Amino acid sequence: MEHVDAGALSVACLRDGPRDGWPVILSHGFPYDVHAYDDVVPALTARGAHVIRPYLRGFGATRFRSADTVRSGQQAALGSDLIALVEALHLDGVILAGYDWGGLASCVAAALWPRRVAGLVSLAGYDIIDIERQRHTFDPAIEYAVWYQHLFQTERGRETLTEHRRDLCRMLWRQWSPRWDFDEDTFTRTAASFDNPDFVDVAVHAYRHALGQAPGDQALDDLERRLAARPEIVVPAVTLDGATDTLKPGGTADHARMFRARHEHRTIDAGHNLPQEAPAAFADAVLTVRDWLQ
Repeated sequence: MEHVDAGALSVACLRDGPRDGWPVILSHGFPYDVHAYDDVVPALTARGAHVIRPYLRGFGATRFRSADTVRSGQQAALGSDLIALVEALHLDGVILAGYDWGGLASCVAAALWPRRVAGLVSLAGYDIIDIERQRHTFDPAIEYAVWYQHLFQTERGRETLTEHRRDLCRMLWRQWSPRWDFDEDTFTRTAASFDNPDFVDVAVHAYRHALGQAPGDQALDDLERRLAARPEIVVPAVTLDGATDTLKPGGTADHARMFRARHEHRTIDAGHNLPQEAPAAFADAVLTVRDWLQ
């Protein structure tokens, strides 16, 4: 593990493959961590990739550099973190790939900083949050699937995540990936990342802000205004859906209009934690983007 000072964070990350290889950043989601990509990395490094797996803000050994920094989990913060890491590592021609929070961060970075990003792989298509739309109700089936987001709007929810974080997160793994038969060792290895002192604050703020119920970091207001305008993504992209992902019933193929460069959408036989459930398919998506860029 290495620590890289990047923007507001001291980012803990794993780096594999040749440092002069073509760069790709694999970003995990909530409530997961870098181990989601353990079986993706070998397929990429075998093709010469320099693979960086950062622990997102609030996870693992990543820490805020200042006690005064807002413990924000909003989308502009996640995207800014990625670009700060790209700049700190002096990466050129980087491919960003992720799912859940990591897919959100990757889409935000690609949309707002296209000159710093060469290509994109994203689970759930155009995964930038329409916060104004989130203020209003969805189909009851969707509301049922995101029960945890509603729970986190309350102080009772914060207390639940604080005191029962492992039990709650294990439930989410099972709900979102109903056919994934993970063992307790697999969960425990990742769950250690939830012991980060900022885990609860960042997660609770992420979902309160996403539903329009909490203000964001004022320093990010301009970026949030730009995201509210629904910027198109103009870098080559492969987007993915998990066929059994209970968070995305019906999939996201209809997001294709938001991608203006070369784009391909794939549906994979997996749930929400696609890189850990179907690592070969996720790696192939990254390699497809790489081949397009050559």
